Amino acid sequence: MLTVTLLGTGGTQPLPERALAALAVSVGGGTVLLDCGEGTQTALRRWGVSAYRLHTVLLTHYHGDHILGLPGLLQTLSSLGRTAPLTVVGPAGLEAVAAPMAALAGPLPFAVHWRQAGQEPFAAGPLTVTPFPLEHRVPCCGYALTLPRAGRFDPGRARAAGIPVALWSRLQAGQTVEGFTPGQVLGPPRRGLKVVYATDTRPCPAVTEAAREADLLCMDATYADDADLDKAKLYGHATCRETGALAAEAGVRRLWLTHYSAAVTDLAPGLAAAQRAYPDAVAGTDGMRLELDFDKES
Repeated sequence: MLTVTLLGTGGTQPLPERALAALAVSVGGGTVLLDCGEGTQTALRRWGVSAYRLHTVLLTHYHGDHILGLPGLLQTLSSLGRTAPLTVVGPAGLEAVAAPMAALAGPLPFAVHWRQAGQEPFAAGPLTVTPFPLEHRVPCCGYALTLPRAGRFDPGRARAAGIPVALWSRLQAGQTVEGFTPGQVLGPPRRGLKVVYATDTRPCPAVTEAAREADLLCMDATYADDADLDKAKLYGHATCRETGALAAEAGVRRLWLTHYSAAVTDLAPGLAAAQRAYPDAVAGTDGMRLELDFDKES
């Protein structure tokens, strides 16, 4: 099971009830933070997500509304006595951003590993993170976070192989034990869980492919009305209708709209536009939470 908490849904300008871009994905006692705009620390406390349990921060790009909460967060982790390292991942240009972030945070009692995102998946705790390119005014990437699920355990195969019962649970967890391998007792991998975060971006094939059959797509919906489509194209964002259409094309199970312009004070018109293409679209709001679990099997 994993828990997704929408910490901030604003773009450019924070509002009293709308912090800037941030999303938390928690699983196995740890948390991955996606973006860290102004208000992220307050949102973590307000919505019950432990800052101390963060192990990875994924930055989509380096506009201020996505990163200016990071130096203060690093300072807070220091004051909490953190010693475990923290990994910060971002697209091209990370090295130029890391130096001022580190200077603003000051000396820290833990290591910060700054890592530029490539095209290859990497591990973040039990999650597999796959970066993919977004279409924005600057280098920008989205992230697909997958929680894999091993194949079904077959007791009959385990007995036939002479594997002691005491070792079964460790093999089922994917460990090789005393010369026995998980492949001896597990069927083919089953469908896991996938959460996709894509902001700031125009709708594009890379997002559609990354979001294919995702359990949750949390995506840029900066403009409520297609009357602003020219601005969306100019600044590298999406309208709510476009985001709904992409979600429908990708066959996602759930869609959360996010990253609203400060001019959007009523979410209902934009949500209605998204729902014309994807009827189950949800207008994301700060503090929204979702618990995802593996599909039940007969």
